[in-house]
Amino acid sequence: MSLSTLIAPQIPFLRRYARALRGQQEAGDAFVVATLEALLAEPESFPHQLGPRVGLYSVFHRIWTSTHADAFDADEPTDDAAPRQQLERLTPRSRQALLLTALEGFTVEEASVILDSSPEEVHALISEAMVEIEKQARTRVLIIEDEPIISADLEMIVKGLQHDVIAVARTRSEAVEAAQKQRPGLVLADIQLADGSSGIDAVTDILSSFDVPVIFITAFPERLLTGERPEPSFLITKPYQDDTVRAAIGQALFFRESVAG
Repeated sequence: MSLSTLIAPQIPFLRRYARALRGQQEAGDAFVVATLEALLAEPESFPHQLGPRVGLYSVFHRIWTSTHADAFDADEPTDDAAPRQQLERLTPRSRQALLLTALEGFTVEEASVILDSSPEEVHALISEAMVEIEKQARTRVLIIEDEPIISADLEMIVKGLQHDVIAVARTRSEAVEAAQKQRPGLVLADIQLADGSSGIDAVTDILSSFDVPVIFITAFPERLLTGERPEPSFLITKPYQDDTVRAAIGQALFFRESVAG
């Protein structure tokens, strides 16, 4: 089996991870492209012994830690700091460990291989990331979800992080109206809504009035991870774990706070 055939099923999910690390689609996808170009240039460098998924993410992290951030975002100022320090200011190592395990579903042992760390260090990094998330500034959250059980679960997770839920909208029109009444600091949006309307369209309407971080939730993530058009920066797959939602919320707000700071 060729290397391209081996890793192809993993590429959409690597895009999800890279976008979450960088907080935006374009910059995250650029790191994925760089990873694939590196493998195309030196296919023998792929660590087949790790398996296709762990191997691909390991190669990605070699690119992540060895490449200057300004190579992917010309608008960012440059300095003489080490590449790893530059990138960890964007997403600290603790959050890398959390996203690998909570968002991408790797075991602690697999994450330790990807991050070139010990399992003990990864455990400590995850704990550190969760403490950081619990200390984040309180914000207002709009939930766009038509299934009552899921919306109630999301509301419980959001409130558990000490954020306020301003509304739970079941349709596009309800979501836009709620956002106009009380501007949210974060939006959690399902893709397919009760009346056949789209959570993507609802978010597009909201973003036409003001900027706000958005986390999309879908049972079919591959459809929004093609890299061929504007797609979400933060994406959760149904069915999800509570820690997945917490990690995504924490990362989305991390970038909002970084910009505000």
